[in-house]
Amino acid sequence: MADKTQKYPDNAEGKFYVDNTCIDCDACRQIAPDNFQRNEDAGYTFVSKQPENEQEAELCQEALEGCPVESIGNDGDE
Repeated sequence: MADKTQKYPDNAEGKFYVDNTCIDCDACRQIAPDNFQRNEDAGYTFVSKQPENEQEAELCQEALEGCPVESIGNDGDE
């Protein structure tokens, strides 16, 4: 389970985030490319944009559920 105390500082403010257990597998970027981006220098993914509509929210949730190491969190804050 993702730990919001360990989330990357470059996550966009909001309920979805990626923490420091990310293995940069690319799954979330494939599922929700408008919302997840790779930090090229450090080799991890972060939430670049919080969902702006229902479709993006569903894709972010799908990415969360499909994350093989459970690095994506949803703390419910908006």
